[in-house]
Amino acid sequence: VQLQASGGGLVQIGGSLRLSCAASGRTFSDDAVGWFRQAPGKDREFVAAIRWISNSPFYGDAAKGRFTIARDNAKNTVFLQMNRLQPEDTARYYCASGSANRVSDAAAYDYWGQGTLVTVSS
Repeated sequence: VQLQASGGGLVQIGGSLRLSCAASGRTFSDDAVGWFRQAPGKDREFVAAIRWISNSPFYGDAAKGRFTIARDNAKNTVFLQMNRLQPEDTARYYCASGSANRVSDAAAYDYWGQGTLVTVSS
């Protein structure tokens, strides 16, 4: 199973990015798919997650009102639309999948992608 995260880059304050998480070797059908981020010197932080079957989204405090998580069944891909980005959003963003009874708990996920770097500059 491989998760491929993409879509990161350099963006100015207030800009937007859309991250993608695509799976190969596995479908997301029974999973939760989550996004976490980690900035240098900081702990990994829950950003958002979605339960594939119910299409139910969950958001961490930093994401509420600015980020939207969505899935594409046909592409077996999860997207994270990030708007009104701020310098504190600078981090490497990781996607993960698994049964994840607690979607905000990184330890509850079985599979992880390599991450994609988001840098927000002033």
